[in-house]
Amino acid sequence: MQTSCQELDPVHAETRRLKFTPSSIVGAYLIEPERLEDERGFFARTFCQREFGEHGLIVRMAQSSISYNAKKYTLRGMHYQAAPQGETRLVRCTRGAIMDVLVDLRKESPTYREWLAVELTAENHRMVYIPEGIAHGFQTLVGETEVFYQISEFFDPASMRGVRWNDPALGIKWPRTPSVISERDANFPLLVKD
Repeated sequence: MQTSCQELDPVHAETRRLKFTPSSIVGAYLIEPERLEDERGFFARTFCQREFGEHGLIVRMAQSSISYNAKKYTLRGMHYQAAPQGETRLVRCTRGAIMDVLVDLRKESPTYREWLAVELTAENHRMVYIPEGIAHGFQTLVGETEVFYQISEFFDPASMRGVRWNDPALGIKWPRTPSVISERDANFPLLVKD
């Protein structure tokens, strides 16, 4: 017998569902929790295995990580993990604000080499679901920013890859020139023509 997340959690059954909005990148979603508000504040679900499964999304999460960024305009990215260790990520900003960027690197995808930017903040509680084969990065919009990741695969240093944040072939429009960027991220290779 199948049950919903609401049936499994009768105390918070009023929290209906997560809102899944397909993005302009095939397979990537913006996800917003429905909030149950009262005089204390609110309660909201940020993950439900059944709801993710209903949308055909990966439901296995092997790791969770946080990224703390002290300075405004810190840039991290553009990262991905190569097959067969490709990873799906669910990303949200738990403190501060970021411009979160996705680049589709799946050659068979109709959105190949397209990019998407979305603002994630501690206040808007939005999340981005990033399927395997998409490079991910972000730039902080304020100092003291923290980003929370749920990741489908274990980290594999040998599979770690990246593309240059300012690759002219992509033309990503970042808010500012990075105030802080790692040497590795600044020197990822440029994409070659297909």
